[in-house]
Amino acid sequence: MKTIECTLCPRHCRLKEGERGNCRVRVHLDGKLQTLVYGNPCSVHVDPIEKKPVFHVLPGSAAFSVATAGCNLHCKYCQNWQISQRAPEETTNIDLPPQALVANALKYNCRSIAYTYTDPVIFYEYVLDSAKIAHSQNLLNIMVSAGYIEQDPLLELCPHIDAANIDLKGITDDYYRRMSDATLKPVLDCIQTMKKQGVWVELTNLIVPTWNDGEKDIRALCRWIVDHLGPDVPLHFSRFWPQHQLKNLPPTPVETLSLAWDIAKTEGLHYAYVGNIPGHDGNSTFCPHDNKLLIKRIGYRILENHIEDGKCKYCSHKVPGIWKI
Repeated sequence: MKTIECTLCPRHCRLKEGERGNCRVRVHLDGKLQTLVYGNPCSVHVDPIEKKPVFHVLPGSAAFSVATAGCNLHCKYCQNWQISQRAPEETTNIDLPPQALVANALKYNCRSIAYTYTDPVIFYEYVLDSAKIAHSQNLLNIMVSAGYIEQDPLLELCPHIDAANIDLKGITDDYYRRMSDATLKPVLDCIQTMKKQGVWVELTNLIVPTWNDGEKDIRALCRWIVDHLGPDVPLHFSRFWPQHQLKNLPPTPVETLSLAWDIAKTEGLHYAYVGNIPGHDGNSTFCPHDNKLLIKRIGYRILENHIEDGKCKYCSHKVPGIWKI
């Protein structure tokens, strides 16, 4: 019986007729590899762009956010496991082809479309077609992903993606294998490729107690970013909450997040953030040149913005990001 190899992600699933890939949404039908989720999102919301989290792109704007069922990772802590670890026939889906997706984003006064919640890698064709139409309507495209994708499809996608938040879960291959049933190198390759291709990249690291909360790992992750991407790539440390398969663990202590924030700055990162703790100083953006408060946030809300024409209004230091379309 003929098999087809899926070359979208590093798993390279080999599928016989009727079989699905590890992601649950790509299937060998009639001698071809087909997707079961094109134009069929199971989650559609209007979110603040800060929720992605993306802090250096159009602050305070709305992002039209979509996801389909399925994922090519299987993280023990997944907050969206009810849709990411399900097949499309197990979720409630919406008929929303690319043209309608873009029309709805415009209708609700969004300035971007975010492909998010599960992983846009597995609804690749839907993202690619929607992103092209979105650009024609002056909308930005934001990819929120674990970055588990092969280089060829990534290179085809990059010209149509303006910004990405990539979930850098840890800095060891062992952690990726145990936590997410994945491997580290493709994620690091993805991050570096996106940056080289001109995509605005931000990173998120969820700190899980007893798993990746050691100072050594946090410091190594920060050093990798500075050495391979430069000091201006924003890093969001996010607080873990017990869920899915890790309900036995406590939430990440505030002190651990604060330590990680301090380590990032000590290691040379200019823009480090703390998420899931509203009111923490790490919610806000500070100028790396004069340490003045640039964007004051509480959670996802913008209270002050002192960036003018992409620069600190106090010292004119250029702040990297996308501040206007």
